[in-house]
Amino acid sequence: MIITLNKNIICIGQFKLKCSVGKGGIKKEKISEPLLSKRRKKIISDPFNDDNPITIQVLGICSALAVTIKMEPTIIMAISVVFVMIFSSLITSVIRNYIPTRVRIIVQMAIIASLVTLVSEFLRAFNYEMFKTLGAFVGLIITNCIVMGRLEAYAMGNKPYDSVLDAFGNAIGYGWIIITVAFFRELLGSGSVLGFKVFEFIGWENFPTNGLMVDSVGAFIIIGLIIWIQRSISGYVEN
Repeated sequence: MIITLNKNIICIGQFKLKCSVGKGGIKKEKISEPLLSKRRKKIISDPFNDDNPITIQVLGICSALAVTIKMEPTIIMAISVVFVMIFSSLITSVIRNYIPTRVRIIVQMAIIASLVTLVSEFLRAFNYEMFKTLGAFVGLIITNCIVMGRLEAYAMGNKPYDSVLDAFGNAIGYGWIIITVAFFRELLGSGSVLGFKVFEFIGWENFPTNGLMVDSVGAFIIIGLIIWIQRSISGYVEN
C-alpha cells in the first residue's frame, strides 16, 4: 500500500521514503523507523496480553507447573528465560542468512543450549542452593517451545533489533504469568511470599493453608483462572 504523506514523503507499507528533486532527477532516501515506533511497541506489548505465550498460545505450560511452588525460584527461572530468549534471538537473527535451511533447528538448539549452559554454570557458581532447587528445569529451557518457537517464527525472518524486542516481549509475557502463579501458590499453600509469613504478620497465625496449592493441580487451577479472566476481558475465542 502506497500513501502520500506530503509532497516529499511517501509511505510504502511500513517504510517511508523521502523524495527530493535535484539535477540528477528524483532522489529517494529511506527514513529510518524510530527505535520505539508504534509497530515496535506492539511487538513488545502483544505478548503481555493479546498474544501471551501461556494463556493464548498455551506454550511453556510444563515449567509453569513445575517451578512455581515458591516465588524465588520462579523469579530466577523467569530471568533465565529472558536472558536466553533475548540473546538466542539476537544471535539467530544476526546469522540467519548463513544458516542452511536443512540444519536450522539444530543450529537454533545449539545456540539455546550454549546460553542455557551459561545460566546453569552461573547459578552453580553464585547461587548453588538455587541451582540445586531448579535442577533440571533450567536445562529444560533448551526444549521450551516458547524459545524455539520465537526463533523459528520470528528471529529467522527479521532483523536483530526487532527480534530482540519480540524475544523480550514474549519472555516478559511468560515471566509475569509464572510469577503470578507462584505468588498465589506460595501465599495459599505456605502462607508466605518470598519466605515472609504474610498471615502471621497480619495476625492470622491459624490461617488454614491449602495443601492443593503445593501440588501441580494447584498450578493448573490458577493458570485456568488466569486464562478465563484474561479471555473474558479481551473477548478472545479459540477458532
